[in-house]
Amino acid sequence: MAIEAGLSKFKKNNLKIYIVVLLIFGIWFGYDGHFSEKFREEHTDANGKPDSTLVFNQKSPPFFIGAAVLLGVYLFAIRNKKIIAEENELIISDKKKITYDSIEKIDKTHFDSKGFFVITYKNKAGAEVNYKLSDRKYDNLSAVLDELVAKIS
Repeated sequence: MAIEAGLSKFKKNNLKIYIVVLLIFGIWFGYDGHFSEKFREEHTDANGKPDSTLVFNQKSPPFFIGAAVLLGVYLFAIRNKKIIAEENELIISDKKKITYDSIEKIDKTHFDSKGFFVITYKNKAGAEVNYKLSDRKYDNLSAVLDELVAKIS
């Protein structure tokens, strides 16, 4: 029976919050830099030259909106990311497969307090690799850890 740990709500919600904040800043600065006459009068000198605040508010909105769009694309790209503990291997996002035979140790000393554990395994070249899994990135990680410990023991 395969056990799945999907992308955590913590990570999804943080990305959504960043997107909303960036959009708000883009709209706010765009309004102040282009449409608010009072703001433009306050930040323009007697010769009609804008100060650095007005210039920033006029030029920064596309960057804020662009960053929000990039984070939205990133969120869309990772929405189905998950870990699957199958019968013979651990599959991480359908890209990395770690067989249980290659796992040498699991360091779970910080799992209860900090929410992560480290898997040490040998890759195909024979080198030791440490891979850290965190509950801030994946939900249901405790069930995956229990399955790993049961399969390794």
